[in-house]
Amino acid sequence: MPDTTEKTALTTSAERASAEFWFDPLCPWAWMSSRWLGEVQQVRPVEVTWSVMSLAVLNEGRDLPPQYAELMEQGWGPVRVVIAAREAHGEQVVKPLYDALGEHIHHREEDYSTAIAGALADAGLPAELAEAATSDALDGILRASHQRAIDLVGDEVGTPVIAVDGMAFFGPVVSPAPRGEAAGRLWDGCVLVAGTDGFFELKRSRTREPIFHTEA
Repeated sequence: MPDTTEKTALTTSAERASAEFWFDPLCPWAWMSSRWLGEVQQVRPVEVTWSVMSLAVLNEGRDLPPQYAELMEQGWGPVRVVIAAREAHGEQVVKPLYDALGEHIHHREEDYSTAIAGALADAGLPAELAEAATSDALDGILRASHQRAIDLVGDEVGTPVIAVDGMAFFGPVVSPAPRGEAAGRLWDGCVLVAGTDGFFELKRSRTREPIFHTEA
């Protein structure tokens, strides 16, 4: 009897070919998931829209440890710059800018100001967009993008949030990011469990930090 496992997985993915991925550039786990989703696109017919959410917005009004509260305050910068770039130059710049920010923030471990400047240059975007990092002029648009994700999954989550044709989930939280067909199988599993009526959570304690690959 022929093996239909791969065909079934591909068919399932093909039926859910439209996805939206919400990220905050400062989150290393969202970065890991974004690298995984890039691998998924090589083995499954998935088209992705890249959108922003904000851990700073998510944590507003919460009692945070001082060090994390400072991180949240600084974290406004990168996500504001992504919003400003999208508003000025269109949806198509979001992913290249996110890729560049991730390289500078997570791989090179640069401070946010340096990372923003370097990422804008790498993405071929105007340096003056960095001014958005300290401006709240576009925060209404940022908050609206964030809220779209929260409306789908609730506020007891972090980043990333993924929606597949309106069916949404937080995560996956994975390290290192699976590659090739392993990435595709994880995608199939995420879509399967998220699409199960009444399914809410699978979880276990993390035993490793993000293991970054250098490839974008």
